[in-house]
Amino acid sequence: MKEAIITDKAPAAIGPYSQAIEVNGFVYASGQLPIDPATGAFPAGGIKEQTRQSLLNAQAILQAAGLDLKNVVKTTVLLSDIADFGPMNEVYAEMFSAPFPARSAFAVKDLPKGALVEIECIAAK
Repeated sequence: MKEAIITDKAPAAIGPYSQAIEVNGFVYASGQLPIDPATGAFPAGGIKEQTRQSLLNAQAILQAAGLDLKNVVKTTVLLSDIADFGPMNEVYAEMFSAPFPARSAFAVKDLPKGALVEIECIAAK
């Protein structure tokens, strides 16, 4: 049985999907754009600020499921420019601690709303 995880502390889904789904002890969080849920806008700055906001959004969703970033076992990072990999990685290393989750990172042609980054994660209870 799957259960939707919903919180107003992260941006609402902008399509026919859930912020996250919990099933069999795992939480699968949808990709998080760097939208500040209080303003509906991207944070001022660049890739570092957007990476932080995307991870804060993921963290809020996990907290709604009774988890936090320490429970994350896998992330996928989508970048609009692979040149942003280093600065994204700096913020990522601040937000996670060892043992770090497994991760994939890709450069993509475009991201919704012109975002520089989108991050999805899988967490274990």
